[in-house]
Amino acid sequence: MAFDLDYNTLEKEFEELTSLAARVAGTEVSLLNLIDLYTQWTVAGHGFPMVQTPRENSVCQYTILEQDHFEVKNLQEDERFKDLAGVKDGQMLRYYFGVPLRTPDGHNVGSLCVLDRNEVTLSADKIDLLKALAHEIVKRLVLLKEVRLLHSELTESRTVNKRVAHDVRGPIGGIMGLTKRLIQKEGMSSPEEVLKISQMIHKSSASLLALADEILLPNQLPTAQPEIKDGMTLASFKEALEQLFLPQATEKAISFVVHINEALRDITFTKTRLMQIVVNLVSNALKFTPPLGEISVYLDFTLTQNNRVLQIQVQDTGIGLSQDQVKAILKGQTPSTCGTQGELGYGMGLQLVQQLLAGLNGKLGVESTPGQGSTFELAIPIGTVLYSV
Repeated sequence: MAFDLDYNTLEKEFEELTSLAARVAGTEVSLLNLIDLYTQWTVAGHGFPMVQTPRENSVCQYTILEQDHFEVKNLQEDERFKDLAGVKDGQMLRYYFGVPLRTPDGHNVGSLCVLDRNEVTLSADKIDLLKALAHEIVKRLVLLKEVRLLHSELTESRTVNKRVAHDVRGPIGGIMGLTKRLIQKEGMSSPEEVLKISQMIHKSSASLLALADEILLPNQLPTAQPEIKDGMTLASFKEALEQLFLPQATEKAISFVVHINEALRDITFTKTRLMQIVVNLVSNALKFTPPLGEISVYLDFTLTQNNRVLQIQVQDTGIGLSQDQVKAILKGQTPSTCGTQGELGYGMGLQLVQQLLAGLNGKLGVESTPGQGSTFELAIPIGTVLYSV
């Protein structure tokens, strides 16, 4: 069992148990040591400096090889230990008694030991108490590991929740805008207009559900190019983006157009994380483009024998970025700001794009002029591509 804990932060957790071990044994020194392949880490100690020691220069390396305990009556007369620090100098320690710290799966990961400058005789009761303390230390180490894992899972859960809220907020706003139009024009819209808006709401909602499914997939990205079972084409990618963002663009009176290379429209490729990436870029473009502005998305491939790359460009006529802001984006240091109509920002979008791109070995380029707009260019390796039939 690997505890994967920061040993430098554990002293307060174990100082009472370590001090109690010295009182039980009646010794000057007690130490709690955890040992890996190369190093002995003194996690907590009483009566002796807490030090980091090479494993081969420790007494406890012998303790963890035992099933019950390891005792040395006189360290100064033992060829293995007489030249160790603290034995030949310093406190001139003589007596050693150590109990291995055995995990529930049967591995010895360290020791609880007591030492003294004089020879000590421990009674059976004292030995049993030291073993009980060693068992309690292991139980606490296991508990600390479980708490750490729970904290990590909770943090990840909160991050996923924030991503979902961030990525779906804009599309939901667009859908709400369309339904608001229907309500405000109740009795005045033609059946054809009502049907058209209803179909747009339905398609946008379906794309929104697909986006939510992608966000909620396990975060581990494949280490190799997966077999394409549920992929997409440039044509289907375009359709999904239009369904997702036309309602929001319509509500804000922004022109939203998706262009594709028609010659390569039917190439199938894996869609892993692509919707999340582009959704964040388009959401940002909608957020920072004023009414009557324009947003264009371009989807294309660079196809050679050994280099197959998906090219994505998101271009807007929004408020633009300064060079300092562009540098901050490329460094993953984008602060949260409000949109042209007061849309809230959460400081996650572009940072998430950078994170997802890194997992896909993709690259991001940004060109922008304040007051004129921005262009985000993505290059994402897609591995083997297939032509749909």
